[in-house]
Amino acid sequence: MAKKKSLFECQHCGFTSAKWMGKCPNCGAWDSLVELSDQQQEVLKQTASSVIGKSKAQPINEIAHTEVERFSSDDVELDMVLGGGVVPGSLTLIGGSPGVGKSTLLLKIGANIAKGGRNTLYVTGEESEGQVKLRANRLDANADNLYLLSEIRLEQVLSELAHRSYECLIIDSIQTLYSEAVTSAPGSVTQVRQITFELMRIAKERRIAIFIIGHITKEGSIAGPRVLEHMVDTVLYFEGDSAQELRILRGFKNRFGPTSEIGVFEMRNEGLVSAKDIGSRFFDKNRAQSGSALTVIMEGSRPIILEVQALVSESHASNPKRQATGFDTNRLNMLLALLERKLELPLNSYDVFINITGGIKINETAADLAVLAAIISSFRDRTVSKETVFIGEVSLVGDVREVFQLDTRLRELSMHGIGKALVAKKPQQSHGVKCYAVDEVTKLIDWM
Repeated sequence: MAKKKSLFECQHCGFTSAKWMGKCPNCGAWDSLVELSDQQQEVLKQTASSVIGKSKAQPINEIAHTEVERFSSDDVELDMVLGGGVVPGSLTLIGGSPGVGKSTLLLKIGANIAKGGRNTLYVTGEESEGQVKLRANRLDANADNLYLLSEIRLEQVLSELAHRSYECLIIDSIQTLYSEAVTSAPGSVTQVRQITFELMRIAKERRIAIFIIGHITKEGSIAGPRVLEHMVDTVLYFEGDSAQELRILRGFKNRFGPTSEIGVFEMRNEGLVSAKDIGSRFFDKNRAQSGSALTVIMEGSRPIILEVQALVSESHASNPKRQATGFDTNRLNMLLALLERKLELPLNSYDVFINITGGIKINETAADLAVLAAIISSFRDRTVSKETVFIGEVSLVGDVREVFQLDTRLRELSMHGIGKALVAKKPQQSHGVKCYAVDEVTKLIDWM
């Protein structure tokens, strides 16, 4: 008689092992490995084979080129993040902290698509149909082609999809659904994997655009196995505090478009709406204060003017504090060491705090010069003119390097009436902005 093969799976990250361990070697969670039954092991094999694929290889020159079809969600910001619109047959995963507006946005998007004449099914496992109706009245999200289904069983959802022809499906949320074919609790790794596999199959076979809401862990990542993000076509994350009006939707994976674009939304009484005129939302040029400097960053094809705030205060501890919100702390430490070396500022006995206004996280190095300007301004208690913007990357040797798409950044400054910019090298076209070359950090002190 053949010996039964045991398989244990981590309920936090999906790591599998042939033997039980107290601590998962992949994610570090304790007592998270659970033994899988024969049925669950079979589901695991099916999911793995679906990711790998079974199609035969073909010469790439013999494969016909096909254009990606899209339809608009009637929301400018979401269409931009998705790469130009919703793709039929796509599977989109949206994550974010509780209360950030995931359900609000997707109910509004579902209504927009339904008003365009496309049957849309909104499946909720966390609220009753009456609760969703109340939110729909507040959001003006009532449409004849929008259908609500309060259900947590996957089989009932699939039955509804077979009963009526739908072009869009919204799942709120993937952690509340469960399949009767899998003997595990809703939200478990096995359930999430199996349900996502079934939804992916339905999306590709019937050309249904599916949006999935995913809960996130305390670390900020979407709960469930990493294969969940590999199986879907698009992964979007909401950034921003639920107490703030502005929310940012950022793409981390997109098989049908770029991942560099962001969508900016504003929370109002009528729900999340596309933020208009966001160029002036992240800075205030009416009042100049010490410790504040302006810069321009690029989020995809969109330039955004930001205010960098710095606070330098004398430290009474042996180890001064270095904290940054919206900026890389390691890069801040590098810039502080550069100031001490090149400008001989005694920052080793001062606490330094950096904040990027608006809740945006800077992922590029074009704001280095503005961070230095804000730190020097706070240290010397001297104001920096709001009519001057600092654009440049600072190297370890103290040089100021050029940044990409400088013309686009200068055009944005010109639109908002800002007339001066400190850059690494004067461009050929200034677009109405007077540019001053600052190729070394030591020359920055002349402007402070």
